[in-house]
Amino acid sequence: MNEQNNNHENIDQNVPHDNVSHDNVEHDDSILKETLEEFNPQQNSGEESTIENDIDLDTFKARIAELEGEVKQAKEGTARANAEAYNAQKRMEQEADKSKKFALQKFAKELLEVVDNLERAIENAQADDPVIEGVRLTHKALLDVLNKNGVEVVEPQGEKFNADLHEAVGIDPEAEADTVGTVLQKGYSLNGRLLRPAMVRVGQ
Repeated sequence: MNEQNNNHENIDQNVPHDNVSHDNVEHDDSILKETLEEFNPQQNSGEESTIENDIDLDTFKARIAELEGEVKQAKEGTARANAEAYNAQKRMEQEADKSKKFALQKFAKELLEVVDNLERAIENAQADDPVIEGVRLTHKALLDVLNKNGVEVVEPQGEKFNADLHEAVGIDPEAEADTVGTVLQKGYSLNGRLLRPAMVRVGQ
């Protein structure tokens, strides 16, 4: 009888109990859950990383657009500055050129009185006057110097009267209407600017 009981106990020990099997299943489930939990955070982290990358890309593009705008404004500012500097330089060159052209205006105008006196001497000289040839040479030399410096004669006989260039001081009955007849005093210009108007008589 004792032997049968012992055998029955041995058989019970060798047969797996239900609670052992149940523990193993719970253990496997916990491992699976932990694995899933470990996987899910990684997946969420990847999604967050993608969103952050999208935000960084948008910020980068916005910064590029901002820098391009600044570069464009800088180029436009440089172009305006260059244009202003160019215009200022041209104005200075024009002013310097004008100053150079008309620096001798007063001096040349005073020399015209000398020219007038020489011409009167030539007109009133006697044919046999030995000095007259020297006066003619002096007159010619003086006109050459004036001409080299931009002084030109305005002698409008036979031309239409121009109030900008001529000064009417009388009527010439033999001249046509509004036409310069007699030139009493020659006019002169300096580099295209009137230096002295011609004194004339005009036909009616």
